Amino acid sequence: MDNFRHIELDKEIDLVGIGNAIVDLIVNVEDVFLETNNLQKGSMSLIGISQSDLLLQNCEVIKKISGGSSANTVVSLANLGNKVQFMGRIKDDYFGNIFSNDIKESGTIFNMNPINSEESSAHSIIFITPDAQRTMCTYLGASIEFDKEDINESSIRKSKYLYLEGYLWDSKLAKEAFIQAAKIAKESETKIILSLSDSFCVERHRESFLNLIKEYVDILFCNEGELKSLLKEQNIHKCKNKLSSICPLIIITLGNKGSIIYSEDKKIEIEPYAFGEVIDTTGAGDIYAGGFINGLINNYPLKKCGILGSICAGHIITQIGSRTNQNLTKLINKNLSN
Repeated sequence: MDNFRHIELDKEIDLVGIGNAIVDLIVNVEDVFLETNNLQKGSMSLIGISQSDLLLQNCEVIKKISGGSSANTVVSLANLGNKVQFMGRIKDDYFGNIFSNDIKESGTIFNMNPINSEESSAHSIIFITPDAQRTMCTYLGASIEFDKEDINESSIRKSKYLYLEGYLWDSKLAKEAFIQAAKIAKESETKIILSLSDSFCVERHRESFLNLIKEYVDILFCNEGELKSLLKEQNIHKCKNKLSSICPLIIITLGNKGSIIYSEDKKIEIEPYAFGEVIDTTGAGDIYAGGFINGLINNYPLKKCGILGSICAGHIITQIGSRTNQNLTKLINKNLSN
């Protein structure tokens, strides 16, 4: 069978996501802006508040919305009718209130108490160039102080899936919380999903990521660049033997080339879906994961899970920002029947 079934059908929460609680600030720029500010196109850079202030002085924010890799996936699952919860740190301030209000409006459970911190709540400036590539400059602020005390053990034990984003690995305290959450999930037979998040993040933590995946992770999401960085291999088609020894189920997104699913000795190729002009690729991998996991929650075959992910990703890149106002269930049903 090619179903990757979850075991605990009686668990009351479909998925708990842990990640940085970030407000995305969407900005349209020309390539010359990136060059002038020494920003590498397609990268995610961690910045301080002074650099954030400087960058924002020289551009116009066209959209503000709660974001963050894990939060994007969680919200897409809420849109698809799943019971989901998000854990991430915010302060009682401007960006913290935006994040809290937005994610609660999506139907996601978010009951984190605002913290006392000298740092502001996190935000990420997302520069979108005319080729629809996104370059992120992220101020983690209060978000990076996420620690073991922020883990809701009961929710993880009651959840079918635990979803973790690789970005948390940049903080020692968050890393410790990450491991604790994974241990709780293992004890309670909650399946653990990891998104690698960013090739530069993988580059910084390759060996510890590999150890984490081998010891705890059941399902791995990554794009082509992240996988190449993880395995130090430029041809992903030569990675099959390495992949099967790392994780039981690996999903690799390939942009406009679709995606590939590796499950033990099986390889499943998924075609991309196109719904119009590509405007912004922000969150495409996150919402792909949401569609795919929705399929897992419903015990669909892996190929159908991939198709769901592809439909969701194909839609999100035709709009600005990583959150959609469309009903994703209707979008999927319409395109599955065609």
